[in-house]
Amino acid sequence: MRTFRAVAAAVMVAATFGLSSAIRADGPADNQVATVRQIPPPGVPIEQTDRDALTEQLKTLKQKVDELRGSKNPTVQKYLPDVEIFSRAIELALNEDGFFDPKDGQRAQAVAKEGIARAENLAQGLMPWTKQTGSVVRGFRSKLDGTPQPYGIVYQGDLTAAQGIRADIWCRGRSEKGLEVQFLATRMTSPDPVPAPGVLMIHPFGRYCNANKLAGEVDTLEALEHALSEYPIDPQRVAIRGFSMGGAAAWHLAVHYPDKWFAANPGAGFSETPDFLKVFQKEELKPYPFEQTLWQMYDCPVWVRNLRMLPTIAYSGEIDSQKQAADIMAAASWNLPGPERFELTHIIAPKTAHSIAPAARAEIEKRLAKLDQLTHFGKESRLDEYPNPFAIDFTFTTTTLKYNTAHCLTVLGLQEHWKPAIVRLSRTGSFEIETENVSEFSLDLAASDLNDYSGLSLEDGAITVRFDDRNGDFHPSGEFSIPPRSDYSWGARFRFTDGKWELVSPIEPPSKDLIKKHNLQGPIDDAFMSPFLFVKPTAAGRHPEVDKWVDAEFNRAVREWHLQMRGEARVKTSEDLQPADIENYHLVLWGDAQSNPTIAKVAGSLPIQWGAEQITVGEQKFDAKTHAPVLIYPNPLNPEKYVVLNSSFTYREYDYLNNARQVPQLPDWAIIDLTTPPDARWPGKIAAGNFFGEKWELKTAK
Repeated sequence: MRTFRAVAAAVMVAATFGLSSAIRADGPADNQVATVRQIPPPGVPIEQTDRDALTEQLKTLKQKVDELRGSKNPTVQKYLPDVEIFSRAIELALNEDGFFDPKDGQRAQAVAKEGIARAENLAQGLMPWTKQTGSVVRGFRSKLDGTPQPYGIVYQGDLTAAQGIRADIWCRGRSEKGLEVQFLATRMTSPDPVPAPGVLMIHPFGRYCNANKLAGEVDTLEALEHALSEYPIDPQRVAIRGFSMGGAAAWHLAVHYPDKWFAANPGAGFSETPDFLKVFQKEELKPYPFEQTLWQMYDCPVWVRNLRMLPTIAYSGEIDSQKQAADIMAAASWNLPGPERFELTHIIAPKTAHSIAPAARAEIEKRLAKLDQLTHFGKESRLDEYPNPFAIDFTFTTTTLKYNTAHCLTVLGLQEHWKPAIVRLSRTGSFEIETENVSEFSLDLAASDLNDYSGLSLEDGAITVRFDDRNGDFHPSGEFSIPPRSDYSWGARFRFTDGKWELVSPIEPPSKDLIKKHNLQGPIDDAFMSPFLFVKPTAAGRHPEVDKWVDAEFNRAVREWHLQMRGEARVKTSEDLQPADIENYHLVLWGDAQSNPTIAKVAGSLPIQWGAEQITVGEQKFDAKTHAPVLIYPNPLNPEKYVVLNSSFTYREYDYLNNARQVPQLPDWAIIDLTTPPDARWPGKIAAGNFFGEKWELKTAK
C-alpha cells in the first residue's frame, strides 16, 4: 500500500457534509444518572388535518400490505419489505409521538404516498423503484427480529448499463429525532452527501442512534448484503465512510472488518470510550474492572494494527473537539513497536469546526478514487507498478472471536479472551507466522489465489508453513509442508498444544467439548447480534421480590428493544416453544426455575447454580430471595446457540445520551443485588460479575 501524507485543506469556509440538524450532545449536563432526558425525545403536535390525512393513508396502506402478505407469489414476498417500511414508519410516528417538527406531518404524507404507490405496483408484479436512480429508499427483513428495516441509496447515473460499480457506505451522524419517518423522508429526497460520479452511496438506518454498533452493526451489514443482491456493485469496491457519529461507526467497522472494504474514511466522531468521555463529556469515570475490559470490544486503538491492511483516510476539522478521535488513532498507529509503526493519513481542515470543508471533501474524493483505481483495475499492471505489501504479509489483531477473520486467516481459538491476540503473517515463498495469545487458527486459499499473485511458492507440490519460535528463528519442529487439496484450493488448520503448534487433521471429527468460538464467545450483548427469542415466565416464581424485578426487567427489555433498536422482540412462553425455536434462536429466558419451565430444564447444566435458597458461584453464595443471576452460556438444549438469563442488551438509559457509552456493560455473568433498585445505569447493584473461561468454565469472581 502506498503511503500518503496528510495535507491540510487550504480553505477557510466549511460546509456541512451529511450532517443532521437534529444532532444533540449536551456534554456534562448529560452526566446525571438521576435526571436522564428521554431518547427519543418527546414529539410535537402536527396539524390535525395532517394527522387525519395520515390516518386515512395508513388505513389504505395497511390494507394493501395485508393483501400483499397473503400473496403466494415469491416475488411479492421478496419485495414486500420495500413496502412495509412505509406502513411501519407511519404507524410508529402516529402512535408513538414520533413527529418533531410541525412540517413532519406533510413529510410523512409524502412517505405514505410513496408506500401506497409501491403497494399498488407490487400487487401488479411491478417494482419500478428497484431501477430508480437519484435518492431511493429500500427495505429488507432483518434476521435479528424479522422486522422490515430501511436503508437509502443515492446513485446518479444509469443503473441499467452499470456493472461492477463502486459503493460507499455512509454512516450517518447522531440524530435523536431521526426515526423512521424522518429517515425515509430525508433519504427519499436528499442526495447529501452527493456521491462521486459513478459511485453508489448506501445509507444504513443503523437501528436508529447507536453509532452502528451491536444491532446497528448487524443492520449495516444486512443493508450492504441487500444492496449487493439488488445493484451491480463490485463487492471488492466497497468503502466504509461517515462523519460525526458516523465517523465513529466508520472507525469501528474499519478495524473489525479490515478485509471487507477497499478503503475507510472516518470523519470526527470518537474512536474509543474512556478518553472521549473525559474530553467530550467531562465525565469522571469509575468503571468496574469488567467494564474496562469490555471497552476493548469497540475501542479502536486496541485494533489499530488492522488498519495496516486497509487504506484509511481520516478527516477532522482543526477546531473540532471530535478531532480527538483521529488524534488518538494517529498516536496508536505511530506508537506501535518497531516495524509495525505507520503514519495515519489525517486530513485536517484549517479553522474548521464540526463540518467537512469543501476542499477537504474534494481531496478525500480524489484519494479514494485513486485507491479504487490502484486496488481494483488492471490487475497485472497494478501489481507490477504498485505492489501492495499486504497481498504478501499483514498483521491481524483481535480481542474476541466475534471478529476473527482477515483475508486468508481465521482465528479459531484464543488463549484468553479480552487480551489482544495477534497473528503476524508473511507470504514470501512460504507462510511465515508469529502469534500471540492464539490457540488455534486456519489458513485458506481458493484455487485462483494459488495461481494469482500471492507471494507463495509451490515447491515440490506443497506450500511450507513456518512458525516463529518466539526467538525470531524458524526451526524444523515448527515447519509443515502441505500440498493443495484435490480441487487445487489450499488450506490448513493449526492448534497450539503442549507448547508447540500441530497440524490438525482435516478429517478430525468436531469436538463436542464446550469452547468459546466465533459467535459463541459472549458477552451477554452478543446474543442480540443474531436471531433471538424472549421466553417469558408464566407462573409465580420462588420469591416475590425476584418476580417483581423479573417482570420489570422483561417489560423494559421489550420496550427498549422497540424504542432504541427500532424492532420487535420475538416473545413466547415455554409452553409455546417449538423444536425449531431451539434450533434457530438464542433463547433469552426470563424468570426462575419455578416460573419458567425452560429455565428448569437447563439450570442443572449451567455453571452458576440457582437454588431455592441461594445462588452459588464457585465459593461465593448469595441469598436467592434478594439476588438474581444474569448470564450468557451455550444452550444445553442446543450448544450451537446461546441461552441468556434475565437480560437484554446491557447498556441503559444513561448510556443513550452519548454514543461512546453504548457498549456492553456486563460481562458473561453477573449477580444482581435486588435490594438496590434498578436505575438508568444498572439493573440493580452488581454484587459480582466476570467472564467465563475459554471452555466456558467458571473463573474467580471479580
